Amino acid sequence: MIDEEYFPLVNEAGETIGKATRRECHSGTKWLHPVVHLHVFNERGELYLQKRAVWKDIQPGKWDTAVGGHVDYGETVEVALIREVWEELSIERFVPEFLTSYIFESEIEKELVNTYRTVYTGEIYPNEDEVERGRFWSIQEIQDNLGKGVFTPNFENEFRQVLLPDLGL
Repeated sequence: MIDEEYFPLVNEAGETIGKATRRECHSGTKWLHPVVHLHVFNERGELYLQKRAVWKDIQPGKWDTAVGGHVDYGETVEVALIREVWEELSIERFVPEFLTSYIFESEIEKELVNTYRTVYTGEIYPNEDEVERGRFWSIQEIQDNLGKGVFTPNFENEFRQVLLPDLGL
């Protein structure tokens, strides 16, 4: 028997108020559950994006935030961030800077997104079980491709609402 994956259910302040399975959280219940995002910049100010694997249940084959993943039940946001960065990009040592948290809602789920950024100069090894591939994009290249179906809606929203103001653009 396969163990069910459980996510914490949270209120808008991020306080745990319950738990539910991944399937329940992604079935249109709109139960608020926390996720982590890490935006990885290089020294030139380019942003690393991952191309989601085609088998992913949400937004397959689209370019997305360098690291994005769910917080497991009983796990802190900070521990989830470290785990997800290792699982997706094999990065062990990085200095995360918290940017913001906000609520993102799609047709099937509702997430409390905890967004971080870092500047990273080491090697990145995308996990082929999680990520199809990844690469650094210039900010202009990203702006040129917004609204063309290249990126996930969540990434486009976060890029416009969080990253561009953070970059002073």
